[in-house]
Order: sequence, then C-alpha cells, then structure tokens
Amino acid sequence: MHLYSSFKTTAVSSAVVIFVLFISLVTHAAVHHASGHGSSSSSHQTIHQGSGHGHSQIKHGGAAAIGEPGKVAETSRNIDLVMTDNRFTPESISVKKGETIRFRIMNKGEFVHEFSIGTAATHEEHQKEMEMMFEHGVLEPDKIHHDRMKMKMPDGRTMEHNDPNSVLIEPGKSAEIFWKFSTEAKLEFACNMPGHYQTGMMGPITIQ
Repeated sequence: MHLYSSFKTTAVSSAVVIFVLFISLVTHAAVHHASGHGSSSSSHQTIHQGSGHGHSQIKHGGAAAIGEPGKVAETSRNIDLVMTDNRFTPESISVKKGETIRFRIMNKGEFVHEFSIGTAATHEEHQKEMEMMFEHGVLEPDKIHHDRMKMKMPDGRTMEHNDPNSVLIEPGKSAEIFWKFSTEAKLEFACNMPGHYQTGMMGPITIQ
C-alpha cells in the first residue's frame, strides 16, 4: 500500500511538471511570434525621402476606400508638386481610375508641410491628430522632431507619421509617394498642418 501511494504521488508530480513545461513552451512561442512582428501590420511600397518613418500607430486615412499604396513597377506617370506657404502647385490633379502615380513633392516654403491623399472627412479627422502632435512637441512650424514620434500615448499608440498616403516634409526637402487610385471616392490632396487646410492648402483630385 505504501509503494502504491508513493508511486501515485510520483506520477502526479511528474504530470504537473510536464504540464508546467508545456505551458511555458507555448507562452514562449507566443511571445516570440508577437515580438517578431512588432507593431507593423503590413508592408508598404512607398518611398518617403523627406521624413524617414517606420510603421505608424496613428492612422491618417490610409484605407482601401481612398485607394492603395502603388507599386514602383506599375507606375503610369510622375506628377510633380511644389509646396509653398500655404499653396500647392499645381492646384488640382487629374488621374485615371486604376492608375498608379508617382508623386514627387518638394517643399519650397519656410514651414513644415504635408502632402496627404484622402477625403474631406479623413482630412478633418487627421487634422485632430496633427494638432495632438503639435501639443506634444512632435511638430514645430518649421521642424519635425522624429525622435518624439515614438512617444507612447495614454492609449498605447505612438505619434509616428508614416502612412503610405501621407508624408510630412521639412523646408527645403522632398519626398515621393506611389499611390494607386483604385477608387471612385471624391478625393483631395491637402496639408493638414494646423491651420493650413483652412487657409486653402488643398486641391481636388479628379478620377476619370
């Protein structure tokens, strides 16, 4: 009887040890998988020479409803835009549905400007986020503090600005965006720096 109890106790202890080891292995694998992906949920076929961003936690209207990131190999043509204080040249853009455009944007103004593709509604929402970036010292009228973009907000998000449909450019610098217009939505290109949209720094995108 004593041998049976001893055997039973040993068997139970072994089972507990095996179960604990199994849980530890599963937990480790899950953590390793999550850390391998980081915060990024997709890869973007875009070139941002003006800002050098990573994956964004705050979204800037980069949804399928306004199109999708374009592939370099599928580029139909280039469109050059110049930004000054507070104006785009040209003031309007015309594209064909399904066309992939390479936007080459130059900031010749004295302030930081943004080139962003979206609807009037997504621009309005994005302006609130840009105001938040100003309040936290990420942006100044003429300077971008890239190191501060990784600051964590109370809800866990960061203020990185790098969605494929939007780019911030400091004075004297340039950037490129590849965008495919696979939508019929009513789109605008705009600068959502605080006050810039309201002073007319936006233009219509006509999709033929």
